[in-house]
Amino acid sequence: MCRLMGYVAGGATTLAEIAGPNFTEFTDLSQKHGDGWGIATADGSKSPTLLLEPSRARESEKFADAAKNLKSNAALLHLRWATLGLAVSEGNTHPFVSGDISFIHNGGIMPPTSLDPMIAPEFNGKLRGETDSERYFYVLLSEIAKSNLTDGVLAGVRKIRDNCKFSSINAMLLTPTKLIIISEHNNDRIPEDETADYYELYYRKDAKGVLVASSGWDQANWTELPNHNVLIVDRETQETQVVAL
Repeated sequence: MCRLMGYVAGGATTLAEIAGPNFTEFTDLSQKHGDGWGIATADGSKSPTLLLEPSRARESEKFADAAKNLKSNAALLHLRWATLGLAVSEGNTHPFVSGDISFIHNGGIMPPTSLDPMIAPEFNGKLRGETDSERYFYVLLSEIAKSNLTDGVLAGVRKIRDNCKFSSINAMLLTPTKLIIISEHNNDRIPEDETADYYELYYRKDAKGVLVASSGWDQANWTELPNHNVLIVDRETQETQVVAL
């Protein structure tokens, strides 16, 4: 299980700047979600820049520097809590990137290999790790290749939801034009000792931009993205749209 954060801004900014003073609370979630961290940034049409370590974010000098100094007009941040017996390794650390799309996931799809029949042959051999999350990404890419970005994401999520056993398939995709947030989870499978809102995702839109994140820190006055819905953020206009799954 993991913690997710993503943003779109009108100009170059850092994770710490757009999240504000409560960002340290989010970082502190790596006390439990401490099996790796990763950041993907993408300015306009440029390919994503990827930083990651299979280590605890709150103890990483590299993470602290990136959070305060790495500027971009859009980014994804992932704090990993390894599950399903998967190794703590660089290959299993999010985000995952293919072409100009980056991806992060929170939850478990059991077993990971149940996703393999849904992945198009052209993506065979592309995995850099062994996670269900990276396979999930390639399922979405397979569906996107059949149609378009939005329809492909919706089709891929529905295919996984209807055919796989999962705790959560919450995820975020960052593309040159959109930030897409998926809220699809099973509240009967919340990890032990976690709160009832563990899988909930919340977003905030203000003069800085649009920020979306997992629960567990101060998100007063944010808007909840309901379960079984997708939030689509236009990177140019910062307009938001919620679509039911």
